[in-house]
Amino acid sequence: MNGFDNSAHSMSLVAFLAVGTVALLLCVMTGPDRDDLDEFYTGSRSLGPMRNGLALAGDYLSAATVLGTTGIIALTGYDGTILALSITLSLVLLMFLLAEPLRNAGGFTLGDVLVRRTPGRAVRITACAATIAALVPMMVVQLASSGDLLAFILGFDTSGFRTGAIIGLGTLMIGYAAIGGMQGTSLIQIVKTVVLFVAAFTIAVLIMNRFDWSTDSLLSAARQSSGAGAAFLSSGLQFEGSGLDMVSSELTVVLGAACLPHVAMRMSNARSTQAVRRSMSWAVGTVAAICVLLVVIGFGAAALVGHEGITAAGASGNSAILQISGEVANGTRLGALIITTMTTAIFLTLLASVAGMILSCANSLAHDLFAHGLRGARRPGRAPMPGRAEMRTAQISAIVVGLLATALAVVARHWNVQALATLSFCVGASALAPALVYSMFWRRFTRTGLLCTLIVGTGTVLVLITGTNLVSGSPTSVFPDHDFNWFPYTTTGLVSIPAGFLAGFLGTVLPRNTAPAARRAYQGEEPRILAGAPPISTDPH
Repeated sequence: MNGFDNSAHSMSLVAFLAVGTVALLLCVMTGPDRDDLDEFYTGSRSLGPMRNGLALAGDYLSAATVLGTTGIIALTGYDGTILALSITLSLVLLMFLLAEPLRNAGGFTLGDVLVRRTPGRAVRITACAATIAALVPMMVVQLASSGDLLAFILGFDTSGFRTGAIIGLGTLMIGYAAIGGMQGTSLIQIVKTVVLFVAAFTIAVLIMNRFDWSTDSLLSAARQSSGAGAAFLSSGLQFEGSGLDMVSSELTVVLGAACLPHVAMRMSNARSTQAVRRSMSWAVGTVAAICVLLVVIGFGAAALVGHEGITAAGASGNSAILQISGEVANGTRLGALIITTMTTAIFLTLLASVAGMILSCANSLAHDLFAHGLRGARRPGRAPMPGRAEMRTAQISAIVVGLLATALAVVARHWNVQALATLSFCVGASALAPALVYSMFWRRFTRTGLLCTLIVGTGTVLVLITGTNLVSGSPTSVFPDHDFNWFPYTTTGLVSIPAGFLAGFLGTVLPRNTAPAARRAYQGEEPRILAGAPPISTDPH
């Protein structure tokens, strides 16, 4: 079914068991003390720039990104290459625009960053809701795909195995997040990034060697086997010639990917402003290199596996990276080892990315919702939640979020879940990106404007996504037998991103007598957030 021989199946199974066990032991060994919140939330900022950069790259390159991007490149050629470029540009945008202000603002969660500018329980609660809305769909996508991927890798093609794989992986990821905290999940992310780079580099070298290191030969073979002819190397194949749809999708990726909470809050782990710059340099370089390798692998899959072979394993092409690995590695002296390295990289990518998202959601629930949001609402002036109690709350939240995502993944495993991945990126681009940009750079921005941005941006995405062609109206949609496609685009970004920015602007300028107060309150924080300088006192005395 996948082109792997028996030795590759056996080695992959042994590698999965070994990697899962060792990763769990690392989480136990590096787990935080019971009352050290800073260690649980940020790993005590103990990672150096290189390790933090590799961990950031691991957080950024989720399984959905790696598998989905390779599949889109293999099926659409030029459009998929533009997607890979957009993924890299998104991290560059984070590096130059938001990385240092996010680090200087400090805190454990997205809510901590936003209340620096606009304090209030409502801000924390809304930020928590936006975090969950952005990350839970992405977790469901990766868990739902994990059953099919493991079945493909190990050669088991039964419904029971797929369901069991989802439940088993979900349980393992919950353990990583609840036990290891930020330190444990960061170590897994670092190992995942290194293994993924080694595996992708090896497969890319084998592909180029197959075509005598001729890029023209590779592209020509990919065009001939793509089933699309010359259109494979031209713009518009993925979006059926719709330029607006392409602009909407790429804009959503560029703004949304870098503003997802588990990626943005990685900035707070850096020890200093200089360290966050060096961390971002490592992260951007690593992500750019891996994306280049994925482009080579995608075109190699198109050339050697072909359109029909790729879609036979799944309409989305998520298995393309595994199919091409088997194609080029079989027959070599180290074929089984090469295949096992790639399958282990994919397995680690699944474990690490979902564990990081579970941890981010759990931190927001414990810190923003329970420790500061609801606790203060029940009894004004109440003492802060003790560190040990807050950590226990975060660990319980990790279990709850993980179980919810696992249950939803079991239900959604028969669907095309691409719409859920798109939903996450759209929320990041339409709600979180405007909120962060306004909070960091607009002096007049107010609490009302922030709440409007988060609520309107997220709400617009949730409404519009139901009308896209990912949900209905096409053979690859969630409901292929129905057609209520009233929003003729693949993503919502063309409308929801302007709506999020406009809501924040109107929410700030329309209410009277709030902007001057907001501007005065921000004067003391602005030098520290934007430049890392000591805060300026606004006390007239």
